[in-house]
Amino acid sequence: GMFMLLLAFTSVAGLTAITFKFLSLTRQRVIPDDLEKKVDRFEEIVATKGAEPLLAEFERGDSALARLCAIAVGQRGRSQSEIAEAVQASARQEIVHLQAGMTVIDVVIAVAPLLGLLGTASGLVVVFSGLEAEADRVTIALGIGRALKTTIVGLAIAVPAIIAHGFFQRRIETLAARLEVLLTKLAHVCERTTSLNSGHAVFPPKS
Repeated sequence: GMFMLLLAFTSVAGLTAITFKFLSLTRQRVIPDDLEKKVDRFEEIVATKGAEPLLAEFERGDSALARLCAIAVGQRGRSQSEIAEAVQASARQEIVHLQAGMTVIDVVIAVAPLLGLLGTASGLVVVFSGLEAEADRVTIALGIGRALKTTIVGLAIAVPAIIAHGFFQRRIETLAARLEVLLTKLAHVCERTTSLNSGHAVFPPKS
């Protein structure tokens, strides 16, 4: 009855959150392969082809990597610690965005089994309170079986949510670690902008 409706709502919420995370944690949205290669070879590419195309791609901010790179190059010429501090502030915001939807999955994991147990408990109360003296074992067994369905449904909702949560959390950690590596390398180049400009101009002058 009511508990099955609540479980249905919980299932829809969990499925929606899982779908959202699959779409939002794609590499194209966080660390596009093409941009990752360019940032990894940033100094070499800029020295040979110029900075303008890459800077324009950073400014478009189509991915988390692009937005953080725009922050880093905006701090060029400063010390690496100052660049890192500026990037870390924005990186924390990007990580919060990557975590969006995880709270819903956490709630589904916690609530679904509890709703299932509540449904079973209330069902058993109804079954035993409605029994008559001549009720046979078959009737009792059927009532208990129906009451246990909500527990089964609750667990069936929670188990995939737990698996998805672990997968997404691991993916977020992997993406965050890769972002840190790329941005540390970029910050090192940005720190040396002044000395590099004495040879081939790596960056156009800041306006």
